[in-house]
Amino acid sequence: MSQFYQQILDNNKNWVASKLAEDENFFNKLADGQKPPLLWIGCADSRVPANEITGTQPGEVFVHRNIANMVLHTDMNMLSVLDYAVNVLEVRHVIVCGHYGCGGVKAAMGNANIGLIDNWIRHIKDVYRFHHVELDNIADENERFDRFVELNVQEQVMDLAKTSIVQNAWKQGRNLWIHGWVYSIRNGLVKDLNVNFGSNAELPDVYRLNIQGI
Repeated sequence: MSQFYQQILDNNKNWVASKLAEDENFFNKLADGQKPPLLWIGCADSRVPANEITGTQPGEVFVHRNIANMVLHTDMNMLSVLDYAVNVLEVRHVIVCGHYGCGGVKAAMGNANIGLIDNWIRHIKDVYRFHHVELDNIADENERFDRFVELNVQEQVMDLAKTSIVQNAWKQGRNLWIHGWVYSIRNGLVKDLNVNFGSNAELPDVYRLNIQGI
């Protein structure tokens, strides 16, 4: 057994002790159930922890993470999380949070054959194709990379708004907002891209589902 493995077991015990010292009913309260106001769709990158970044406690953020924080209409894992968060937990906000320096986005800028992940990266390449005129006109590669990260988040927020799950919630009069952020690993700050949806009115007509009431 490695020293690291034993360390994380010890860390767990220390964490429990610290939480009980603050509030002896901490875990009893968590065991009663969850009602988080926020669903976080983020990157699987180990440097981008939702609770740490937002300063929230256990029970306050429902989390889904994948490579490059993608919202794919064929991803049953993501859709199941979204459906549960919106329709059972009744979250009020969904944040898609990307991050500068994202390895998945970087891979989509190149042509390397990585393996199975190439099939996932292809969806990110589609985002580049949608915005290739803007991106190809950015001479500095680092600036282009950063902008690609932002545009990828923007497209994922749009894809959230296209889902029947979100549009049905709006039909029911739910106060549900979806947002796009980018996190900087270098300074710990988030950039609000001001890509926000609170109804399907901002979607192009072709994506507006014909649901009675919206």
